[in-house]
Amino acid sequence: MLGLDGTGARLSLRLGAQRVDLDSFETRGKPYPSGVTSADLCFQHLALVSDDAHAAWARATTAGAAPISTRGPVTLPASAGGVTAVKFRDPEGHPLELLQFPPGNRWRGTGILGIDHSAISVSDIGASCRFYEKLGLSVQHPTLNSGSTQVALDGLPDVEVGVVPMMPRADGPHLELLAYQTPTGRPSGQLRANDVAATRIVWAADRRALVRDPDGHLHLLERLTAA
Repeated sequence: MLGLDGTGARLSLRLGAQRVDLDSFETRGKPYPSGVTSADLCFQHLALVSDDAHAAWARATTAGAAPISTRGPVTLPASAGGVTAVKFRDPEGHPLELLQFPPGNRWRGTGILGIDHSAISVSDIGASCRFYEKLGLSVQHPTLNSGSTQVALDGLPDVEVGVVPMMPRADGPHLELLAYQTPTGRPSGQLRANDVAATRIVWAADRRALVRDPDGHLHLLERLTAA
């Protein structure tokens, strides 16, 4: 399915109702490329919800997180959702984000509560929307984010980024398309499934297939089976 030789191993981690699979392969791929920014087209982060982003960020730094954001957690303006957020990398380079929603949100509990979304950087928002709409996702409430808090969050100068949530038909984590108008993202080339930057989202579907979006991000479609 993944187009690889050899064997591999998987460690599944539960987070609320969601699951993250950590995969390793006998045939090693390329390490996460150095110098990649949030605007570059291989960028794909996993957004984890916390009831206290500052406390979660302190634990992440103790565990070895490398910051992407320049000021730790920042609160975005109401026009961008009013969330408190911080971006960072795990020890192998995978980008992650911590989110804390304003009071009255649907998340309940303490600590890390679940996965809100995965966000990917794209070069052509129209082409990407058409691709994901064919997979059954729908656009919901796009925003254009800029200003000092977005600059601090992304660790980039003069950021202007269109954020387009793409919602699946069923409840659960969604996809966000990040269309950076400034700075311009660099293409990633064709990543193989065993490359560290080749994160895959797994979708419940009516067929089983490995697909690439217009910018090369990988998605695994898994056929639903009866309980």
